[in-house]
Parts: sequence; C-alpha cells; structure tokens
Amino acid sequence: MSWTRKQLSILAVVATTSFMGTFLISSINIALPAIEQSFQLDAVTLSWVLTAFLLSMAILLLPVGRWGDLTGIKRLFKIGVVLFTLSSVLCAFAPSGYWLIGFRLLQGGGAALTSTTGPAILVSAFPPQQKGRVLGISVSAVYLGLAFGPFFGGFLTQSLGWRSIFGVASVLGAIVITITWLFLGKDEKKENPSGSKMSFKGVLFYVIGLTAMVYGSSAIPDYRGWILILLGFLSLAMFWKVESKSSNPVINTKLYTKNRLFAYSNMAALINYSATFAIVFLLSLYLQKIQSLTPREAGIILVAQPIMMAIFSPVAGRLSDRIQPRYLATIGMAMCTLGLASFAFLGQATPMWLIVALLVWVGLGFAFFSSPNMNTIMSSVDKTKYGVASGSAATMRVVGQIISMTIATFFFALLFGNQQVESVSQELFLKSLRYGFITFSVISLAGIYFSFSRGSIDRN
Repeated sequence: MSWTRKQLSILAVVATTSFMGTFLISSINIALPAIEQSFQLDAVTLSWVLTAFLLSMAILLLPVGRWGDLTGIKRLFKIGVVLFTLSSVLCAFAPSGYWLIGFRLLQGGGAALTSTTGPAILVSAFPPQQKGRVLGISVSAVYLGLAFGPFFGGFLTQSLGWRSIFGVASVLGAIVITITWLFLGKDEKKENPSGSKMSFKGVLFYVIGLTAMVYGSSAIPDYRGWILILLGFLSLAMFWKVESKSSNPVINTKLYTKNRLFAYSNMAALINYSATFAIVFLLSLYLQKIQSLTPREAGIILVAQPIMMAIFSPVAGRLSDRIQPRYLATIGMAMCTLGLASFAFLGQATPMWLIVALLVWVGLGFAFFSSPNMNTIMSSVDKTKYGVASGSAATMRVVGQIISMTIATFFFALLFGNQQVESVSQELFLKSLRYGFITFSVISLAGIYFSFSRGSIDRN
C-alpha cells in the first residue's frame, strides 16, 4: 500500500524530532567529563545534567498525554519543538553548572511535549495494519540519534568544546520548526463534552513523589536521602489513590488494572529502560577514565549499540505486524539481560573488541524488544486513548531512564561521596560499575516475565 504525501510528511516530522532528542542525550553523555572539568562539578552533581532533563520529561508526560487527547496533539507537538529549541540556545550559553541544569529542565519539558504526542500523531495517520511498520521507523530514528550522538558529540567536544553540541541542537531545532509548520497541519476540531476535562488534583503528589525519589537517591548515604525516597514512595501511592477515585483523572488507572496487555507491556518497557539506559553513561566514563580514550574515540566505540538498534528496529516492527510481539520482545529482553550481566565483568584489561561485541549484542536485543513492545501498547487501546497510551509509554521510558540513572547515582554517592569521577581510584570506579551492572541484570530478569506473560494482540 502506497503512502500519501501527507502521511510521508507526518512520518518525516515525527522521525526528525525523535532523532533530535536522542541525539542530544547521547552527545551530552560523551561530553560529561568536559562539563565536569569546565564547571568543577562532583560526580553526583554531574549526573544531574542528565537527570534534570529526564525528570522534567517524566513530570510532564502523563498530563500532556491526557491534555493532547482533549485539546489536540498537533498543537502541543508544535509548542514542544519551539520550547526545546529555545532551551537548547540557553544551554549553549549557560554560565555555570547549576544554570545548565536549570536550562536542561526546560529542555526536558519541550521534549516531553514532542515525545508524548509524536507516536499518537503517527498511529492516527496510518491504517492499523501498518502501526508496527511506522512505529518501527520512528523508533529507528530514535536510535539513529543515539548512534550519531556519541560520534559527533565526541568530535564536537574535542574540536569546539561541549557548548557546540547545544549549538548544533539549536540549528536542528530551527529546521524542525520550519518543517513542522509547513507539513504537520492542524488538529481536527474536537467536541469537548461536559465533564471532559483534566483534573490535576493528583498531579501534585506525582511531582513531589518523583522529585523526592530522584533527589533523595543523590543524597544517600545521608539519612535525609532515605527519608526523601520514602516520602517519594508515599506520594506516588497517594497519586495512584487519588487518580483511581477521580472522575477526570490524568491517567486512567483502569487501563493498568483491567487491561493486562496494556499494563504488562508498560511494565516491561519500564523495566527494560531501567536496566539499559545508564549503559552509555557508565561506559562513557569507563572508556575515558579506565581505557584512556579521547571523547571522539569513546564516541566511536559507543556507536555500536545504537547502530544495531537503528538497523533492526524497523525489521522488528514489521515482524511484529505478522508475529505476536510478545515473542520478539521476550527474546530481546533475554538478550539484554545476558549483555548486562557480562558488562559487570569489565576491567582494566578488557579488550576493546569484547566491549564492542557486547554493545552490538545489547543493541540487537533492545531493537527486538522496543518496536514490538510499542506496537503492543498502541494496539491495546482504541483510537480515543492514543494520546494516553503514547504518554504512558513515553512515561515508562523516561521514568525507567530516571531509575537507571538513580541506580548509577546511588552507587556513585555511596562509594565516591563528593569526589569527582576523575579523582577516584580506578579500582573504586570499577567497583561502582560492577555493582551497577549486577543490579541492572537482576532488574532485567523480571522484565522477561512481564514481556512473555502479557498475552497476545487481537489483530481485529
């Protein structure tokens, strides 16, 4: 079946924004040692350059999904592109580490608007039997961003300094704004029946809970860190309780309690990202500190994982239109688990070919998990809930990424204290690396169960 010009334009716009966000994330991973030296940040504060972006996204994703279903997803998408671009300009001129972290919060807000509404725009524009294919292309663009990020991030950091990365992101953003306004079009007029509105009563608990948990992890081993984590759990429990009783909830809790396919697929996504996101963060530091590689050389090595994701995500997406996605996703999750366990054995003398092989293995596993899993989530609801489903999937991804960074930060705070990464001994750094990857592999084991036990898609 041939696609119309409008469908191709929508696919191009969503894929381009997907590329832009992950390109920036993976570029900054490589630039972290340079940012650390530029602002003299300790290891825990340095991790907030990444975590602030993710936290802002996580806070906004759920309400944005619901808001988009009620008011129009294309309008929110356009606002997100503009906010992301303007905040990129601000990051490029940040006068201190704390200002950079603040501007990254704004940038995460823009990314939340585009990443929530993008998949919803896609599945609304294409027939149901092609969902897997177009989502696979979109996911592939995400991984192309991850693939190009380390290489060009390393090149830019070494040649022009880390600020140039945000300069490139600003230029990309300006191009995307132009494409979006030319081709995306406007939302269809929505009838907003009485009672169809959003209640933000529970959102406050969600914001407090997520922020307290993330900030608390960076304060460990101080007792205040543990208190904040406990407060975070209690606040999130209150959020769920309030949403369950609300007549106009931000999230439909019945989707999680009554729809096994939707709930288990989201849980599998949460676990997968919790186990895998910090790989690039940790290996970027490992390659530059332990293996003494330059940012450019480290970027070339780290390209191996996202290249496999970019190549095989469309393949896995198309296969999931014919084969039940649960089988493909479970195989992918099992591959990720084995790869994570293997990373725990990295040492000072680990050969480079083995590191590349493990990155290729994990990248292939992630590709076979991600596209089929996203296809399942979007296929488990009717079209009136596409925004909520897309927002939920994006939330699972970002909360998982936050959990992954929180685990890495926890071991840094526990073992390094207030020291910079470059000042700790190699033995101590490798110890934190080992603890982190062992934890990630155990988490990933649970994902195999949820991935396989979710059930099958009803193709009709």
